[in-house]
Amino acid sequence: MFTRLRVWIGMVTVVHGVVLGVSGRWTDPWLWTYCEIWTATLSYGLLGIDNDLAQERFNPPARGADAVALRFVRLTGVAHLLIGALDTGRWHLTPVPGGVRAAALAGMALSMVLIFRAMHENRFFSAVVRVQADRGHRVIETGPYSLIRHPGYAGMIAAIPLSGLALGSWLSFGVALVYSAMILRRVLFEDAFLLHNLEGYPAYARRVTGRLVPRLW
Repeated sequence: MFTRLRVWIGMVTVVHGVVLGVSGRWTDPWLWTYCEIWTATLSYGLLGIDNDLAQERFNPPARGADAVALRFVRLTGVAHLLIGALDTGRWHLTPVPGGVRAAALAGMALSMVLIFRAMHENRFFSAVVRVQADRGHRVIETGPYSLIRHPGYAGMIAAIPLSGLALGSWLSFGVALVYSAMILRRVLFEDAFLLHNLEGYPAYARRVTGRLVPRLW
């Protein structure tokens, strides 16, 4: 429980601090709604996993096969948050209409639920690309994994651009599209890695043909 609580406190503090503190808009209902959706979905995500998975997800024991690219993914994710907070709170360069922000908030929430639903289903849901022999790694093909091979990545690809719009910044949305492109590249990299290194994955890939879109791709 301690690991999950520490992750929850740290991530909630960072998101609230960046979104509200950097923007300087402590009373903005849009930004408070954003923060509360983020907190609620994170709470749902962490309540459904044990400390073993939390450790693997948030502090894995190995760098994995794609460690350098992962750094850029993380930096871009933070950048979209910072730019969104600055643009909506101080710069006011690329405002997003209210209707678009409302739809983006709803879409962001659903996308984050998909990420955490995938995490709940897959006890090997790691931040790094590796075969977890130390944890008895095997193929998971239940829940959302019965429809697509990478539901967590599908959620990420949608969630971060929607997050930029929900923050009220087209600039943040643009940065988030770079994030999504890097996640798409990671899908290709990880899928190829698992095909060559995880027992049972080639047979699973023949049964579940969609990486991100059921039956299509």
